[in-house]
Amino acid sequence: MYTRRNKLFSKLSSTFLRKWWFVIAFSLCLIILGVLVTFGFSAIVNLVIDHQVALRPGGQSFGWWAKPPVTPAVRVYVYNVTNADEFLNNGSKPILDELGPYVYREKWEKVNIVENPNGTISFNQKKVYAFSEEESVGMEDDVVIVPNIPMLSATSQSKHAARFLRLAMASIMDILKIKPFVEVTVGQLLWGYEDPLLKLAKDVVPKEQKLPYDEFGLFYGKNATSSDRVTMFTGVDDITQYGVIDKYNGRSHMTNWLKEECNRLNGSDGSIFPPHITHNTTLYVYEKDLCRLLPLNFEKEVTGRGGIPGYRFTPSPDVFASVDKNPDNLCYCPSGPPCAPHGLFNVSLCQYDSPVLISFPHFYMADDSLRTAVEGISPPEKDKHQFFIDVQPLMGTTLRARARVQINLAVSQVQDIKQVANFPDIVFPILWFEEGVEGLPDEVVNLMRIATTVPDKARTALMIALFTLGVLLFIVSVTCLVRKSHRQNTLHLDGSNYLAAQHIDQQKKKAKMDNGNKSN
Repeated sequence: MYTRRNKLFSKLSSTFLRKWWFVIAFSLCLIILGVLVTFGFSAIVNLVIDHQVALRPGGQSFGWWAKPPVTPAVRVYVYNVTNADEFLNNGSKPILDELGPYVYREKWEKVNIVENPNGTISFNQKKVYAFSEEESVGMEDDVVIVPNIPMLSATSQSKHAARFLRLAMASIMDILKIKPFVEVTVGQLLWGYEDPLLKLAKDVVPKEQKLPYDEFGLFYGKNATSSDRVTMFTGVDDITQYGVIDKYNGRSHMTNWLKEECNRLNGSDGSIFPPHITHNTTLYVYEKDLCRLLPLNFEKEVTGRGGIPGYRFTPSPDVFASVDKNPDNLCYCPSGPPCAPHGLFNVSLCQYDSPVLISFPHFYMADDSLRTAVEGISPPEKDKHQFFIDVQPLMGTTLRARARVQINLAVSQVQDIKQVANFPDIVFPILWFEEGVEGLPDEVVNLMRIATTVPDKARTALMIALFTLGVLLFIVSVTCLVRKSHRQNTLHLDGSNYLAAQHIDQQKKKAKMDNGNKSN
């Protein structure tokens, strides 16, 4: 009897313990899962984002990349010369009147898209510009007086030529009545006008040396499908290369500059960048008109449209620095000293040897003597003249951008050409413009908000729920296990005492019966 009841108590105790040990194991699993969510949830989210961001034909991101649902704007400001005659005849300081903005709305589209087997995609960029009268201060037919860029380029290039060639050039310019300043409309200055020198060169210059255009305009040929063939990585095979240019017109490197690192092409076009950007990331944008990569460094955190967090990236102050202040820029001075002044970048090698110098508007971050060499240009302001791109760091998508550039002409005095004999050596500002995207459409903003905010909220909620439930179950199960185990031990002892007493009584009764039998 004693053994049977003892086994019963042991069986009940064992079943009870197994049940609570299972609860403890389950609670520990919840806690471990909470730890995994804490440290691994972001990695899972990043994998999902990387998969969605990569350019896969038929995917939503591919459609937005091929035909962006935005309408970028180009705002042009022209420096109108108001004292051209006094400047040429009396040596007066040039007086400039900044006109504009003349606003053009753009439509972007990638055409002739071809997938390549090495994880890249090739395409041509199509841009269509439409003048926006309601946003502009002035009209395209506004007449301005600006330096005659084709003529001054030709005279500057002839500075070191034989004297008889310079005299011949002066005679030709006399016959054609070419002057150092031209009177053209804003539309002609941007999109092209017939220039007598270019027309003459078309008939005289050998075919292999001819310029690829018949007219002159600072934006000539841009209002169309570009002939440049771009090949870039889709990010499908390697997300760290997402949006990075592999080849440009079949070339993986340029040949203009002195070092390999300066001839690299592996940058973005400025619309998308590899995701998971940090404060220490350097973004590279390839700009054909600069013939180089433009490095951008983190400046500050910003908030985009719809409350989307972003990082602002801007060029460093030494990107166009003089060689004295940034020796690395000697790489961009293949002709040797003297190199471009501080704050200017010489692009003559990729602009058919025209003495064109690029700067930021109003000579922002340049030597102030360049600005004070003329009158009419106000001191630069960071908010108005800084080049910047706001990027969503998790996805690498551009939220907002202001690509601001000023075009200048380096004019040299040439004694044997009477038309420019009194023209001093000067960096003459022509115009500046900004090309930018103010914000993304609602459908893109909403999806980006979900991608950037929901995962963090879900991670926090899931982490709290798992830890809370796991810890609570663990405490309750351990407490109940200790209490129940103690109670069963007490019952087990009481039962043992009762059985022992019953056994003793039975022994006593048996002894009495044995004694009675002996007496009989």
